[in-house]
Amino acid sequence: MKSNQLSGGLVYSTDSGRMCPGCRQPAGQCQCGAKQAVPAGDGVVRVSRESKGRGGKAVTLVKGVALDAMALQQLGKQLKTACGSGGTVKDGVIEVQGDHCERVIELLRAQRHVVKRAGG
Repeated sequence: MKSNQLSGGLVYSTDSGRMCPGCRQPAGQCQCGAKQAVPAGDGVVRVSRESKGRGGKAVTLVKGVALDAMALQQLGKQLKTACGSGGTVKDGVIEVQGDHCERVIELLRAQRHVVKRAGG
């Protein structure tokens, strides 16, 4: 029964968001070192527009940025501010509300990222 208790547990809380599986603290306050590693990619940031599953509303997606969670949050905030819209950062993907692909590509290139337009 103890092994069941250790393997299960709270994954998400409406009060604090995602929870760390190691120390059971909110992901932003994790102290155990079990933080997610930066995903290894090919070094190319891909910017695309998506509207499926969003009630027909367009969202600009930024994938493949090789930054840690805090730096990714900061970059997401910069992009949302520059575009004058809302958005979020989920699972290593920055989502900016609206069709802002061209502006996001310009901003990322200005920060010396290798950027490609993905999708149609």
